[in-house]
Amino acid sequence: MASYRLQSAYLPQGWIRDVLVTVSTEGIITAIDAGGAAQPHPIPPMAIERVDGIVIPGMPNAHSHAFQRAMAGNAEYRSSARDSFWTWRQAMYALANRIGPEELQVVATQLFVEMLKAGYTSVAEFHYLHRPSSALQYAGANLLWEAIDNAAALAGIGLTFLPTLYQSSDFGAAPLKPEQARFALETDAFLRAIEDRIGADRRGGVGTRTGAAFHSLRAVPLDHLRRAALALRAIDSSIPVHIHVAEQTLEVRACERATGRRPIELLLDQGLLTQHWCVVHATHATADELQGIAAANATVCVSISTEANLGDGLFDTARFFKSNGRLCVGSDSQSTVNPAEELRWLEYQQRLRKRRRVVLATTGDSHVGTRLWRDAAVNGALAIGQPVGAIAVGRRADWLVLDASHPALAGAAADMVLDRLLFAGADKAIRDVMVAGRWVVKDREHGADDQLRESFPRIINGLARG
Repeated sequence: MASYRLQSAYLPQGWIRDVLVTVSTEGIITAIDAGGAAQPHPIPPMAIERVDGIVIPGMPNAHSHAFQRAMAGNAEYRSSARDSFWTWRQAMYALANRIGPEELQVVATQLFVEMLKAGYTSVAEFHYLHRPSSALQYAGANLLWEAIDNAAALAGIGLTFLPTLYQSSDFGAAPLKPEQARFALETDAFLRAIEDRIGADRRGGVGTRTGAAFHSLRAVPLDHLRRAALALRAIDSSIPVHIHVAEQTLEVRACERATGRRPIELLLDQGLLTQHWCVVHATHATADELQGIAAANATVCVSISTEANLGDGLFDTARFFKSNGRLCVGSDSQSTVNPAEELRWLEYQQRLRKRRRVVLATTGDSHVGTRLWRDAAVNGALAIGQPVGAIAVGRRADWLVLDASHPALAGAAADMVLDRLLFAGADKAIRDVMVAGRWVVKDREHGADDQLRESFPRIINGLARG
């Protein structure tokens, strides 16, 4: 048990000064005194750690492909007059078939440390590297899975691991292409592996969770998807389930040709969506489709930086919010690892589309930064299936401490802090980071920094040489 006196904190009821928070040995918040009331069992002053600065909830990263950190910035040149997501994908496949367990662990550790320093305190890893490649052989079926587990433990980030079913190269159960062979997983093996991991999660305590993912409707035949989704529900009724859908217009047209339905229509037709599902991207969704997702209480995860990097298109956030839709963010391809930037461009997209300002604020939430950070944190917690996203009793002690003396926060009243975080560079004021009651970043430094300064460049250079 540990106690912290927070100088200033953002709680569900708003900004509060001088907050006493008690955290269990498992990292769960057990008590909050936000009003200065006397404690029934007073805590000796020496046992209370004072936290100077501004404390806010850490952000869940609801969509990540860790291995793609190794190619960030390496595809920003024109290879043809019609570069697109589909040409980028070939570079991604080349990396996916070169990276082994050792390389993946180092790359993921570097990435997870970067996430922590940027304000992500937990991550949903959408993982479809399952087996050795033709050019890269090693013993052990799940070494790539273990590499992600080990990286999360080394970095100290909360992890929801999403083993991903990937069985076909296109609609109509088209066989996987040679470059996709490493992603293959039979449905029964997928279900057994997830059930085994869930058993291990329950023995392992707080901080980790196993969910599941279907890569996309083109990558999983519909009958397999239905059977697996129902089996997952029987294994764990609250299991987080994620799926890529409607990211690209070519995907939408291919689905219409193959099935007569648009991808989100087809997904909604199955009646599988619940509050435990996360629909990733939904970039090319109609108004009716957005209403259907919201009505199912499913969450949409956007990664504005990746969707912009790949030229995907614009998600209609304002319309989705009018349907009371739940939205969270992720770093996806790791072209940017910064939740404040994701949320800033979420708002800026709408400003450019509608040619007016402060589009995503509401009458009750006039500060758009506060609204976006708070809701993305709470909805991200739902998407990853972990008790995070708010500083509240029963939630994990995952929080960020902003340096109140940083120039980006100069003169900011409390209700402007999250506006500054998103729109004035105050993400650079993140000084300390706690996950599950343990400081993992102090004074902007992480314990793995020195080791990663040597190992990460070595691994990246090796992958570049192929």
